[in-house]
Amino acid sequence: MNHATALILICMVAQAAYTDLSARRIPNVLVLSGLLLALVLHLLGGPHWAPMTDWLAGALAGFFLFLPLYLARGMAAGDVKLLAMVGAFTGPWGAVLIGLLSCLIGGLMALAMLLYNGRWRALWRNLAALGKPLLLRLLGVPLQPLPLPPGASVGGMPYGLAVALGTMGYVLWGR
Repeated sequence: MNHATALILICMVAQAAYTDLSARRIPNVLVLSGLLLALVLHLLGGPHWAPMTDWLAGALAGFFLFLPLYLARGMAAGDVKLLAMVGAFTGPWGAVLIGLLSCLIGGLMALAMLLYNGRWRALWRNLAALGKPLLLRLLGVPLQPLPLPPGASVGGMPYGLAVALGTMGYVLWGR
């Protein structure tokens, strides 16, 4: 990835982080325009197979990396689509590295938010409610895990910021 492409990517994720912080959503138009821009940049700057290997594989890697967290209700769909857009710029290996770095940063953000909000008891209660049926099942008791009741969340988090910081870290130090 050249310097101009890296600068465009940083601007895209900075805008996503800003809207996630201010409006608690990542606009689809931002993600779609980023996907199209990444495709155009791959078509203009790389070998003729770059759109398939880098753009498509990166977008799919980013999407499928965060999809399980979305399905487990651990993150919003905009965050999944944002990592897919980032992967379209960086390719599959970049998407994986940025996803892992974003998870690390997101975990630190979550700990900071729990410390700030004082919601540790609710966190442990939710973990016990999720873990107890799983532990009993491992011991051979045929139980189905019960979903958490509505409102049991210990709080939402603007994960677009974690993805933006992970992307910036990758671009500045990791590539």
